[in-house]
Amino acid sequence: MDLIATDPPFNKNKDFHATPDSLSKGASFQDRWTWEKDVHREWIDQIADDHPKLMEAIGSARRAHSDSMGAFLCFIAVRLLEMHRILKPTGSLYLHCDPTASHYMKMILDSIFGHRNFKNEIVWRYTGPGNTKRYFPRKHDILFFYSKSDDWVFNLDDIKIPYKKLSTGKTSGIFKQVATPNQDENIPESWWSDFSPVGRIKSERFGWPTQKPLALYERIIKASSNERDIVLDPFCGCATTLVAAERLGRQWVGIDIWQEAHQIVLDRFKKEGIGNPDEKDGTWNDLHYTKQILQRTDDGESAAPFLRVKKRILEPEGRKMSRAEMYDYLIDQQGLQCQGCDRPFDDPRYLELDHNTPRADGGINHISNRILLCGPCNRLKGHVLTLSGLRRKNKQMGYLYRN
Repeated sequence: MDLIATDPPFNKNKDFHATPDSLSKGASFQDRWTWEKDVHREWIDQIADDHPKLMEAIGSARRAHSDSMGAFLCFIAVRLLEMHRILKPTGSLYLHCDPTASHYMKMILDSIFGHRNFKNEIVWRYTGPGNTKRYFPRKHDILFFYSKSDDWVFNLDDIKIPYKKLSTGKTSGIFKQVATPNQDENIPESWWSDFSPVGRIKSERFGWPTQKPLALYERIIKASSNERDIVLDPFCGCATTLVAAERLGRQWVGIDIWQEAHQIVLDRFKKEGIGNPDEKDGTWNDLHYTKQILQRTDDGESAAPFLRVKKRILEPEGRKMSRAEMYDYLIDQQGLQCQGCDRPFDDPRYLELDHNTPRADGGINHISNRILLCGPCNRLKGHVLTLSGLRRKNKQMGYLYRN
C-alpha cells in the first residue's frame, strides 16, 4: 500500500447510529471496550512475545486510564502492526482520532512506526453546537501522520491553498488567509480549519454517524500519494476515503466490519456521481467485493522491521501453547523458582514468562525456548542476554540465591 488514511473508533464509550431516513440507515457500531470481552488471547500473546515495547505502552495506558483504554489500544495495535507491514517503504499512515485517546495512541504509533518516523500531529478544528460552562469547548480532532521510512512521498505543490478575497473596491481588497503562509508559499500548516463540517454541506450528507469532510481526505491523499497509487482505509465506514481516492485517480481498498459495508460504498458512489452502474465498462466494473478472509503470502513476516528477529527459525510442528498454558506447564515442571537466580517463591505472581534465547536473536516462541524469571532478573536480562548470560551476570553481581 502507498497510503493508509483511516478513521477508526475513538473509544468514546457510546454507541453510534446512522440517521434513520438517510442512505446509511441501519448502520451502527459500538465504541465501548472491555478487557475481558474484547481482547483476544492471541493478541496478547503476539504483542507480548514479539513487540514488548508495544505491550509496555498498552499496559501504561491501562494503568493510567482504564482497562477500557487498554482494550481499545490492543484492538488498534494488532491492526496497526498489519498496516505497517503492508505499507511500501515510501508509504505513509494518517490515523484520525480525538483527545479521548490521542495521547495514548501516539505511544502506540511510536512503538510500531518508530518515533523518528513521526511527521505531524495535525489538528482539524471544526465548528458546531456544544456550549460548556466548566471547560473550553472541545472542537478539534487529531490526525497523526507517520512515514514508514526516511524516504516518503509528500507532494507540497499539490496542497497549496490560495488566499480568499473578503471584499472588493477601489483598493486591492481585503484578503483572508485560508492557510498561514510559510515564507512565500501559502501551504497548510498542521492546524486545519478550512473545512466545513459535513452537516453544513448538504451535497455530502450521507447520514453516517461519524462522517468526515471529503476535502479533508482529499488533502491527505494529494499530499501523500500519486496517481495510480493504492490507498487503503481499513475502517472505511461510509467510503469518504474511497470516494476521495477515486476522484483523484488513485486505486483503493476499503475494509469494514459492518455486514452491509459493500452496499454503503455503492450507494455513496452513486450519490457522488462516480461512474454509471448501468455501464458495462468503467468504475463500477472495476469494483471487487469479498467476505473471504485474505491469506498472507509472505511467510508470516514480522510487522515492524526494527522489532524483526535477526534470523527466522521455524517452530516445531504441533499445537501451539498459549502464554497461560506455557506458564502453568513450566511451574508444574520446575516449581516456583526463578531460573535466572534460583530464588524460590511462594506465589506464582512473582514469576514472569520470558525467552531463553531472545526474540531479537532468533529465539522462537515455542515452549522449548521458554523460561520463568523473577521481575528483577527479567529486567536485567532484557532483550539481549540468554539465560546462561543472565546467570553469569547474576553470579558476577552476587545475585545467585544460596540456600
